[in-house]
Amino acid sequence: MAEVIRMPKMSDTMTDGVIATWHKKVGDKVKSGDVLAEVETDKATMELESYEDGTLLFIGVKEKESAPVDGVIAIIGKDGENIDGLLSSVGKGGATPASAPSETKPEPAPQKTAAKVDTSNINAEIIRMPKMSDTMTEGTIVAWHKKVGDKVKSGDLLAEVATDKATMELESYNDGILLYVGVKDGEAVVVDGVLAIIGEQGADYQTLLSAAASGTPSAAPAAKEEKKESTALQSTAQTSSVSSGDQRLKASPLARKIAKDKGIDLQQVHGSGEFGRIVKKDIESFKAPAATPVSAETKTVSAPAYVGQESFEEVSVSQMRKTIAKRLGESKFGAPHFYLTMEVNMDKAIEARASINEVAPVKISFNDMVIKATAAALRKHPKVNSSWLGDKIRYNHHIHIGVAVAVEEGLLVPVLKFADNKSLSQIGTEVKELGGKAKNKKLTPAEMSGNTFTISNLGMFGIEEFTAIINPPDAAILAVGGIKQLPIVKNGEIKIGNVMKLTLSCDHRALDGAVGSAFLQTLKDFLEDPVRILV
Repeated sequence: MAEVIRMPKMSDTMTDGVIATWHKKVGDKVKSGDVLAEVETDKATMELESYEDGTLLFIGVKEKESAPVDGVIAIIGKDGENIDGLLSSVGKGGATPASAPSETKPEPAPQKTAAKVDTSNINAEIIRMPKMSDTMTEGTIVAWHKKVGDKVKSGDLLAEVATDKATMELESYNDGILLYVGVKDGEAVVVDGVLAIIGEQGADYQTLLSAAASGTPSAAPAAKEEKKESTALQSTAQTSSVSSGDQRLKASPLARKIAKDKGIDLQQVHGSGEFGRIVKKDIESFKAPAATPVSAETKTVSAPAYVGQESFEEVSVSQMRKTIAKRLGESKFGAPHFYLTMEVNMDKAIEARASINEVAPVKISFNDMVIKATAAALRKHPKVNSSWLGDKIRYNHHIHIGVAVAVEEGLLVPVLKFADNKSLSQIGTEVKELGGKAKNKKLTPAEMSGNTFTISNLGMFGIEEFTAIINPPDAAILAVGGIKQLPIVKNGEIKIGNVMKLTLSCDHRALDGAVGSAFLQTLKDFLEDPVRILV
């Protein structure tokens, strides 16, 4: 009888998995223990093995597609076995098989087509709120510079608009009469909302408004290319005017752009717009005066123009990165973090490490010493070795330390269990093994779960000090910086010492500042006199 293969739950936080690669195809013979596929989880890419003998009859999830935990991904059975009944019975649960029979859906009721409104004979244009930034959703009218009934020319300033970025100028590209203003000073309108209407005197703008309000299609002919740019916004802080002595030179944004492209000095252009404002036609009709000799004293050199090409690449977010974003986002914004930083004199630790490595079976790193000292400090301060569970706090009697490891896809946290009961050599050996498994994607779910405290060390990258986000459900995480030579005061004298900074991130729901400070002080004492952690 055919067996359904479902997406297994490969970690405690896994909600779905992505099929990275299929190692079998429909029709292939499969034996128990054969690798069916590689599955990308929130932790790592892992192998999915078969526990059945038979033929692969059905694949329900293609490569690079995801399926929820317990979703149907394949069916294995006897060669030629009819699985139609099985497909129909499992198709409603989890991932719907691609080949499952589709259900007949009722035809949707025909929608009434809105009647077209003929606006072709209305000589007027609607001015809408343009979208002038990628985050802009609405704009607020700061002040109207024209009122209903005023004559408007191309390039005239209609209003000032406050966007989410700056206060900008709203300029007209149409000639005519301002027939209608739809937004008062101080009011906001959404992007593409109706602001005003400009057209000939007596134009039936109410019909235009009705068509815009109802969303019915208009039979008006397509506007000219220039008319499509019905409005332009320009930052008042940057281009509303240029100071020249006691006078202020005004120019429209479009005029400034054309002048810049043509290399025209706006100081030499006479404006025909409102209040002497320079508009597009002034630039187009401008003729430069005859050049005059330039003396050596006043000769300037213009900077060369550099031309580049904008480009980007968008990559789908991996399951691991999705989970990192979800879990750490929940931690950062859900748990009230506070941070405690302390400097540690590592002179004796450096000497001790050199002596230990002369006799140790494996090379001991400073990170190994920090793990050992942290485990010893947690034993003395059990409240730091706790977990926030919402309506209660769990004080863990065992010490399982998570060690953050950077991998290509993101960050993994293998767990060193019962760290306080292990020697430095045992810690060094196990950390190297777990780190190698993490980089080779060989960690098992059991090796990445159960942490009661976490350490993140960026000292090897030259980072002196940083703050880490708590790895839930831990109540704290330790950020370890690099060792740096600094002047320190020792026995009343200034000397050069080797200093390392430790920063403890604490969840204020579970820990208070005094508890975290006492833990850090104990950790500092252990590292400054490492013989104490070897006893």
